Amino acid sequence: MRETILPALRAGQWVLCDRFADATLAYQGFGRGLDAAFIGALNAFSACSLVPDLTLLFDLPVEAGLARARRRAAGMGPETAEDRFEQEDSEFHRRVRAGYLTLAAAEPARFRIIDGAADVETVHAEVGRCLAALIAAPPEGGRRAP
Repeated sequence: MRETILPALRAGQWVLCDRFADATLAYQGFGRGLDAAFIGALNAFSACSLVPDLTLLFDLPVEAGLARARRRAAGMGPETAEDRFEQEDSEFHRRVRAGYLTLAAAEPARFRIIDGAADVETVHAEVGRCLAALIAAPPEGGRRAP
């Protein structure tokens, strides 16, 4: 955060993250049942209280997501086999998905839910629309880096 993300934001650069603080809350808080307030405090500290301007949530039914992850892992070498999350049972993944959807419902101005079950072209077009809208709009309330 302090070595890469904040300097880039201060320089006026765009920063894209594959995952950020929401992932910790979804997986550890909703998925594993750890204290959400504690995770929030840790996230605020480690992320320097920075909140993304936009979060794209690629939503997919649990079974479809796990099947994709397993196919991906099967096509890779043993060093990239399923990680510990893919080894969790379906109920864990249902809690994580519900957690993400709860987070999205709580912050609709930040989240965009994209149908991950759609074909690649449709998903690509939706991502493009979301990014174009972000680029065209001024940042809200100074959420960019201090």
